[in-house]
Amino acid sequence: MTQGISRLDLPRAFPDHTQLPESDGTFVKNFQEHPQSIFLTDSLTPILQQRHPDGYYAIGQDCGIYWRETDPPEQGAEAPDWFYVPNVPPLLNGQIRRSYVLWREFITPLIALEFASGDGSVERDRTPLAQNNPPTRPGKFWVYENILRIPYYGIFLVVTGTLEMYHLVNGFYEPLPPNERGHYPVNPLGVELGVWEGNYQNQAQRWLRWWDRDGNLLLTGREEAEQERQRTQQAEQRAQESEQARLNAIAQLQKFGLNAQQIAQALNLSIEQVQNIMQ
Repeated sequence: MTQGISRLDLPRAFPDHTQLPESDGTFVKNFQEHPQSIFLTDSLTPILQQRHPDGYYAIGQDCGIYWRETDPPEQGAEAPDWFYVPNVPPLLNGQIRRSYVLWREFITPLIALEFASGDGSVERDRTPLAQNNPPTRPGKFWVYENILRIPYYGIFLVVTGTLEMYHLVNGFYEPLPPNERGHYPVNPLGVELGVWEGNYQNQAQRWLRWWDRDGNLLLTGREEAEQERQRTQQAEQRAQESEQARLNAIAQLQKFGLNAQQIAQALNLSIEQVQNIMQ
């Protein structure tokens, strides 16, 4: 270093997702949480692929969204049970995302969902960030509304199977009313979110599900495969029944002494078809 020039101390760079904890060490709160996240992602994937043909979107499931630097770092993050961020790469520099760092990417999630095991009071906590030292951890609702500014926020009460939805309007969350189907429109995605009762992952209960804007249920990959299997099975059954009906009709006409040509004319079939059936 040149004599007379002091060393310049630069502030350290803000950490990225590889330098921040990927978990706060808490347990998953109920057995429905992970299947519910998979259920939502699976059925929504075709919609997201249409909206993002370049693949630029990310789905988070119980992953931290870092919005400020704290010590410990986990105090500066919220971890929605499920959230969707548009227009961001699914990988960062070829690495799987460990968390979502807002000061690195700047794009806020479009929707965040919490699966509340209790009465939802934690998820509705509006406690603001206190300017004391160290600062008091603010409430989840307050962070989503005032810092992350997530346009759509849902609280699913697992015990009762009920859903509360909020929409950010002029900087504040307002309750989002359900439509005539009892669903909550998420207009930027062209879908509706609601509660469906049925069996998934060996659990028969109430689940969060997506519908399209016309009220058609968005199916999972397994449901689509099962629906296609049933359509194929029904088509085969109809073909068998039609074939059996032809056999019965030919047998009846043969009793009256009609030949193959006459039977073909009577049943509007070709002679070859009648002969093949009669063999």
